[in-house]
Amino acid sequence: MKSLVSIAVLVTAGVLLVGGAVAQEKKQLAFVVNASSDFWKLAEAGVKKAQAELPNYELQFRYPAQGTAALQNALMDDLVAAGTDAIMISSADPKNSIDAFNRIAAQVPLFTTDSDAPASNRLAYLGSSNTLAGVQAGEEMVKALPNGGKCMGFVGFLGADNAVERIAGFRQAIEGKGIELVDVRGDDVDFTKARTNVDDVLVANPEINCMVGFYSYNPPKIYEALQAAGKLGAITVVAFDEDPVTLGAVKEGSFAATIVQQPFEWGYQGMKLMAAYLEGDKSGIPADKLIIVPTAVINKDNVDAFSADLKAKISGN
Repeated sequence: MKSLVSIAVLVTAGVLLVGGAVAQEKKQLAFVVNASSDFWKLAEAGVKKAQAELPNYELQFRYPAQGTAALQNALMDDLVAAGTDAIMISSADPKNSIDAFNRIAAQVPLFTTDSDAPASNRLAYLGSSNTLAGVQAGEEMVKALPNGGKCMGFVGFLGADNAVERIAGFRQAIEGKGIELVDVRGDDVDFTKARTNVDDVLVANPEINCMVGFYSYNPPKIYEALQAAGKLGAITVVAFDEDPVTLGAVKEGSFAATIVQQPFEWGYQGMKLMAAYLEGDKSGIPADKLIIVPTAVINKDNVDAFSADLKAKISGN
């Protein structure tokens, strides 16, 4: 009887060991964002879709405790220590993260999205051309203000590549068109400060007749401030991204347009790219290490169709 029990115990232990080995065989991929924002829900939906197609991988979608380079880099260190096999990250502060990125890249394949860190040893960037997106925003402002104007911009991280490039693209498009981008106010992804920045401009700069929200949450804060001041429609606004408030403002005509990216594709394509790389397929990485996912202009004519597609993606349909 004892021998039968011993055999049973050994068989059970063997099954558990095999099961544990199978579980450990799953490689882990992580998508790390730059701050907590509803903007990232689409990227998270893209990662979820990829997970269904990558049963041999465990995919993680991670937010830092705060949108700082130090906490992002600490999170990546934790992920590597926990056995993560590849990471894709939207850097909050690329220029001050080079050493940290290179340390991570020396241990696991590292990719960037949304905000690139081209001076680091990341393998590739997958995301928008922020310069071209800025150009699109500038072109929409030119269309909306044929007689010129004075604009104020609002953004999260003034030093982040995605902000720098969008602003540069905007300036490029408005050059010689009678439109001036007077200044850009940063808020470090502090939503209260983002709103206060707009309120302050409305009081201190009465000459401003156009505004640009360069990060996803900036246009909704612009909308709130303009609504409170009774200036919706009096100040021309071009936005970025697809916050519900932004899309509603485009639909009602309070905003001229919004420039949208495809974060769903960043999450979906990013996970597939990393999985392929780990399996030895490096064909998805071009020579210039840039995988550009196009941006689009959403205005009153196409906002309903875009909103319907957005809803379907978030719901997984």
